[in-house]
Formats: sequence, structure tokens, C-alpha cells
Amino acid sequence: MSATGPAPAVAEQQKAPPPTAVAPGAPRRDWTGSAVQSVLAILAALVLGGLLIALTDDRVADAASYFFARPGDTLTAMWAAASSAYEAMFYGAVYNPNGTTFAQRVYPLAETLTVATPLVLAGLGVAVAFQAGLFNIGAQGQLLIGAALAAWVGFAWQLPVGVHLLAVVLAGAAGGALWGAIVGVLKARTGAHEVILTIMLNYIALNLVAWLLTRPAFLRPGSSNPVSPQVAETAMFPKLLGEQFRLHWGFALAVLATVFVAWLLRRSTIGFELRAVGANPRAARTAGISVTRGFVVVMVLAGALAGLAGVAQISGTERALTAGVAASFGFDAITVALLGRSKPWGTFFAGLLYGGFRAGGVTMQSMTGTNIDIVLVVQSLIVLFIALPPLVRTGQDRVRSRRGRGAATEGGRA
Repeated sequence: MSATGPAPAVAEQQKAPPPTAVAPGAPRRDWTGSAVQSVLAILAALVLGGLLIALTDDRVADAASYFFARPGDTLTAMWAAASSAYEAMFYGAVYNPNGTTFAQRVYPLAETLTVATPLVLAGLGVAVAFQAGLFNIGAQGQLLIGAALAAWVGFAWQLPVGVHLLAVVLAGAAGGALWGAIVGVLKARTGAHEVILTIMLNYIALNLVAWLLTRPAFLRPGSSNPVSPQVAETAMFPKLLGEQFRLHWGFALAVLATVFVAWLLRRSTIGFELRAVGANPRAARTAGISVTRGFVVVMVLAGALAGLAGVAQISGTERALTAGVAASFGFDAITVALLGRSKPWGTFFAGLLYGGFRAGGVTMQSMTGTNIDIVLVVQSLIVLFIALPPLVRTGQDRVRSRRGRGAATEGGRA
């Protein structure tokens, strides 16, 4: 090196920008971004699902018997099997061009929105907990308790129009909030893991509802079947598009809940505290935020949202309490929240997608003979592809960490 400055080669190296630098203001493409990753996960799951449909189709099996003589026949049969199945799913979930009236043509979309309503509400309950760093697997139990209280208020109380429905909504939200509060308090006070707590409370809720349906207060007069009386007409959501559709005003409640959660998380002090607790509990505690209170608040909110999903079932479609009123909505809500990246509007649109899968799967099976379980396979593949990149990155980080420690050890020995 000369006395007056660095060597020319070194100077040029110092002036050159880093290889990964991005010019100011230039758009940065991130193919691992949440939205792109979700879309790619859906597309990959649909492709693999289509391949599975093709491989289980009888026409494909027949064409495959002479594959080496005419391979084009097999490929054509595979495409026909997969495309016809997805076409039938579209007809059952979005639009039926074979309908003779406008109502028949748009009925599939209305049915998708109807099925998506409890998925969106329960998914929001899971997503809110994710934002605070908690894994809420208890949406199923919270939905059941909310549905039980909503049904009881619906058939046992006699209230004016409007007031009765409001009381049902509040009762369902309160039931779910109470069931979520149990998890939040135990998590805050004892440090018990929320996954274990919510799984246990799911079973308790299921058996509690089954027991309630054996009590005279929850049984229909003169019947021993485990079905409650129907809720009063004043406790039902009005139809959103008329009596020819099942879509009800519970869907508008789901939209309002999404708007509220989005505002709460991004515009309110409580939302900021919840996100801070989820990002780093130690840092949040150092900043003066009560982590224990955050756990309780977020689980109360999550339970209330899942309870509203129970209200949508009771006052929207089912009208009576049964042991199976929750179906699998509480568990599907976990995948909805994962696909929505725990964001309110992402969860909303993921709920619409899963509602379309549920509504279209029935039509797919009836029109093409494809087993409806293929819908579950596609949903599972979506979750797998959503979870795969973080797992790969975690593995890579661990490998780099081990290599770094190994290099440091070798350097110390040298």
C-alpha cells in the first residue's frame, strides 16, 4: 500500500456498492412475500390435487394401459379428468351457467358466502391470537359454547324484533369470550401452554354441549333426541338476498368484524400492545406493557369472534343446537388464518376460498364422481406449502449457526 492512500484495486472495491444493494426508490421483488407465497401455495395445491384426481380416474387408468403405444391419450384423459372436476367445483362455488334463472346462476356464489361466514369469524379469532404470539386451537370449543348460549337465548327468551337478535349475538360473543378467557387467565397466571389448554377445552366444550342436550331445558318438548328447540323467528338473521338464498346478514357481521379487527390491530393502542407482545414479550414488558393482561385480552377477543361464528350457525343456517353444530369450522379456521397470514383481510379472503371449496366440493362429487375428500387434500396441501418455507429457513439458519460456531471454535484453536 502506498503512503498516500489505498491501492487502486482496494479503492475501487471500497467504492463499489454491495452486490445485494438496491437503488433508492427501486421496487424490490420479494418472491417470499406473504401474498405471493399464499397464491403460489394455492396454485401448487391445485396442481397436485388435479394430479391426484387424474391418477384415480377410471378413464386415465384405461388409457394408461397402452401408454407406450399412444401416450397422448393418457395425457388427454388426465387433463379431462382434472379440468372437469375443477370446472364442476367452479359451477358449485361461483357461477352456474346452466341455470335457467339469474337466481339459479348466482346461487353457488351465495352459498359460498354462506359457508364462509363462520369460517371468517372463527378464522379471525385464530388470527388475532397469532398476532399476540398465541396459538389458539380452541376456536372449535369457543364456537360451541357461543352457539349454546346463543341458542338458549334464542329459544328461551321472548324479546321484540331487533332486540332479540342483538341479545343472541351478544350472548354468543360472551360465551366464546368466557371460554377464551379461561385460556388467557391460565396462560397469564400459571404459564400453562395455550395449545394444551385449548385442546382440553375443546373436548370439555363438546361434552358439555352433549350433556346440555340431555337436559330438559335444552330438549324439544316431547322429544328425547339431542336437538334443542328452534330459536324464535325474531332471533334469526334476515336473508340478505331474499328467501331463495340461504345467505343471511351474518355475512355482513363477518365483514364488520373484519373491519373492526383490522382497525383494532393497526389503529388502536390495544392492538399495538398485542402486536408488541407477539413480536417480543420481553421487550414489551421492558416498555411497560403488561404481557399477562395482553394474553387475557387477546384470548377474550379471540373467543368472542369464534363465539360469533357459533351465532352465525344458530341464527343463520341451523336454527337449533346440536352436538355437530360446529362441524369442523373451528379446526378449519386454523388453516384459514394460516393462509391469510394472520392478517384480518387475508383471513377474510382465505375464508371465502375455503367456503368455495366446501360449497363446490359437493357439486364436484355429484357431477364428476370425484371423491369430495380431494377438497380436504387440497386444503391440507395449501397449509403444507404455507408452512414449508419458514421450516426451510429455520433449518438453514440452524445450519449457518452451527457452521459459525464451528468456524469460531477453529479460529480460537488456531
